[in-house]
Amino acid sequence: MSEPKGSKTQARVWVVENGKIRSRSDYITTEEPLEIRLRSPRRTIAITMRTPGADFELAAGFLYTEGVISNRQDIQRLSYCVDAEIDGEQRFNIANVELREDLHPNLQPLERHFYTSSACGVCGKASLENLRLRGVTPIPPEPQVTPEILYSLPEQLKAAQGIFKATGGLHAAALFDAQGQLLTVTEDVGRHNALDKLIGSALLSDRLPLHNHIVMVSGRSSFEILQKCIVAGIPIICAVSAPSSLAVSVAKEFGITLIGFLREQKFNVYSGRERINI
Repeated sequence: MSEPKGSKTQARVWVVENGKIRSRSDYITTEEPLEIRLRSPRRTIAITMRTPGADFELAAGFLYTEGVISNRQDIQRLSYCVDAEIDGEQRFNIANVELREDLHPNLQPLERHFYTSSACGVCGKASLENLRLRGVTPIPPEPQVTPEILYSLPEQLKAAQGIFKATGGLHAAALFDAQGQLLTVTEDVGRHNALDKLIGSALLSDRLPLHNHIVMVSGRSSFEILQKCIVAGIPIICAVSAPSSLAVSVAKEFGITLIGFLREQKFNVYSGRERINI
């Protein structure tokens, strides 16, 4: 069986500077499809473009945030494809998920995920009503954090983005405790994938829900980002860029502290001002 592809790929580039051209070797972010496939019933439930690495965490996080599973015990086994008819390294682009035998999830809502791009995922395909129908409840009121704790997050995130330093082409999601200590960083070409990897890691290590924690993402806050954080029980969500209008609506309804433009000792609070201790 071949080896899986790495998270970065070497490429030859031509640099044009001051009217001169030169060739050099560089690294670019690896982008490959990942098919998430149930073993029984045998069915593909999603195909997403991702950066290889933490594939099982990505699959587990996706299943959890989409409501297919509700805890770690719902997953019996995660594995790569071993089908003889699939060529070499492509087997590492298929994650097989074996669920608990007596679990019979409703998979119809996942039809929108049959193909998701790394650029926009499934944004705009769900609504507040979907979350209500799933029985998602508001986040508890704790913790409270100071501005100084929040100011420290962007630099910690930046320093921990190892693949980004090499390629310049990845999104990141970081998990902090309420004191601002960095716990986990995940990177991916897709912003939703990065967050699924982070939540999947917490799920597989039995650390959910993530109450009393903070998540920071490297891009904007969309509905999908908020949905995944709410399901994981995350009370404070920070981003270096702006939230969408639907993200703000979701944050207000489910008691999330939503922070945007967190950079250079400044940030905006769009929801959940009561958690900011000033």
